[in-house]
Amino acid sequence: MRYLLTSLLCFLTLSLTAQDDCQGPDFNNDGVIGAADIIVFLTYYGNEWPLAPAFVCGETIAHQDYPYSTVEIGDQCWFAENCRYLPEVSPSDEDSDTAPKYYVYGYSGIDIEEATTTLNYETYGVLYNWLAIITENICPSGWHIPLDSEWQTMEISLGMSESEASSTSFRGAPVGDYMKSTSGWNSDGNGSNASGFNGLPGGFRGDWSKDFEGLGIYGYWWSSSEDNVQASWYRLLYKQSDDVYRGSYWNEGGFSARCVRD
Repeated sequence: MRYLLTSLLCFLTLSLTAQDDCQGPDFNNDGVIGAADIIVFLTYYGNEWPLAPAFVCGETIAHQDYPYSTVEIGDQCWFAENCRYLPEVSPSDEDSDTAPKYYVYGYSGIDIEEATTTLNYETYGVLYNWLAIITENICPSGWHIPLDSEWQTMEISLGMSESEASSTSFRGAPVGDYMKSTSGWNSDGNGSNASGFNGLPGGFRGDWSKDFEGLGIYGYWWSSSEDNVQASWYRLLYKQSDDVYRGSYWNEGGFSARCVRD
């Protein structure tokens, strides 16, 4: 009878899940394969099958074959590293406010595979113009580029006052220290990374210079909120400041991006 139950459960499981093999599913985790497991199986039959455990913030989340680190900050769950989505590579002197552009700091070619082997890509990810960060594939399902208000929520959870969070320019020290990584910043500008955000000084691609600037000095991150038809809100961390800068920048600029959970 035990072998009959095992065979039946394997058959049902393979039919539903398309697994390659089956050693006998112990669905109720009681250490015994038996009739109780058929009952558990039939409870889910025809519904979404819980093959994988629910995601818990702090675990990695796979997106486009890369495991992103995550961190819980207040009631939000954030990527703890910059986005790497790179469907194409744009030369640094090529910009647009009408089409997505994707840059890798210091790389001047257009070969995706070559760009992804560079140290700057491995360390800092991709720099995006604003239209690129609102494309649907940049974040995993259930995640999105944060609104300006969601950046403010994170800053307030780290100790910034509401009035500071809604103001512009440099504000809210020592929240910048909490957000900066513990290494990589020039001139002893490293932070404590108390938040786990792990903000790196990945520099930016300037819309005026049409070149890469500020590696080791600045970290820029877009929000998905527009300030006007040509500029959008962003956050800046600076090597010599424990503040966080809030401002808006022309959409042609190239900044880093993070995802936050829906």
